[in-house]
Amino acid sequence: MVRHPVLRNGLPIETCAFDRDEDNDTLHLGAYTDKKLIGVLTLLPNASDVQLRGMAVLPEMQKLGIGYQLILEAEKRVVHMGISLLWMNARLIAVPFYERCGYQKQGGKFRLPYGGDHYKMIKQLCA
Repeated sequence: MVRHPVLRNGLPIETCAFDRDEDNDTLHLGAYTDKKLIGVLTLLPNASDVQLRGMAVLPEMQKLGIGYQLILEAEKRVVHMGISLLWMNARLIAVPFYERCGYQKQGGKFRLPYGGDHYKMIKQLCA
């Protein structure tokens, strides 16, 4: 499990299951090394956009470009869906990473029940 130690550390494992995880149109991407899952993200398609959610890379594998590769693959998949807007609710600690990937803050800071303060971040893709 990758979400738990990164996004829900110290909370019950059940908190790692998100709404719409099991929907037919939800897409889960994973990064592996030596057959071990080390990074994940989820794409939730909507009518006019796609939400990226649950992105996590194991702490010992961070800063190696794995998250960036997951983002690139996610963006390709979104464009292939014919959708040009990708967005996420980014934790404060992740905002600089997403900015380096070309995402921009939209609106002010807000708090979510798990993970604390966030910013909505968006990127217009070429679809």
